[in-house]
Amino acid sequence: MATEHEKVRKYFTATGCIASLTRMKDDVYDKMVVDKLNALNLKQKALGKTGLDEDQLKEIPPVYLHGFNFSSGSYIRIGKDGRLRSSKYDATWLFFSSTQMYMYSYTMDMASDSKLEKGEEYFYKDITNFSTTSESVSAPQTSGCGGNSKPQSREYNTFTLVVPGDKFSCSISGVTDADKSISAMKQKLREKKG
Repeated sequence: MATEHEKVRKYFTATGCIASLTRMKDDVYDKMVVDKLNALNLKQKALGKTGLDEDQLKEIPPVYLHGFNFSSGSYIRIGKDGRLRSSKYDATWLFFSSTQMYMYSYTMDMASDSKLEKGEEYFYKDITNFSTTSESVSAPQTSGCGGNSKPQSREYNTFTLVVPGDKFSCSISGVTDADKSISAMKQKLREKKG
């Protein structure tokens, strides 16, 4: 019986007729990612890392940014539905107190046990910018029998927080209203700096 990691690697790398019949479907992979995220209970982990009560972090509502991560070392493919996916997934919680912003980020790799967990605190006065970037990556399209398909280019979006001498970036490809949340953060930053 194949392990979960082996199934994920096969989802991204298998080609040909038999592979197209035995590889997990796109929606099964998506559900696997969501189930793993839910099991991690990242909002509670994030709150635990801040050491603060949720009532102290209500300057603006918490922001949850998430999406597939296309950094090097990721398996990448375009599903039958035309959506870009990768084996790595970013989940980031941002909390806002009256004086600081708290960031908790977790990147998991569905093809292995590796993870990257990070927590930071930023004073509003030190934040120089919030920005979004649209980038493109080439990935193979899912193909059935008969074939190798040419890699196709797809766009994805990232969020970046900049402070002097450092910056933090995460995927926002899984957030439908990311611009709304980022606009609220920019407004709060202007208020705090003004």
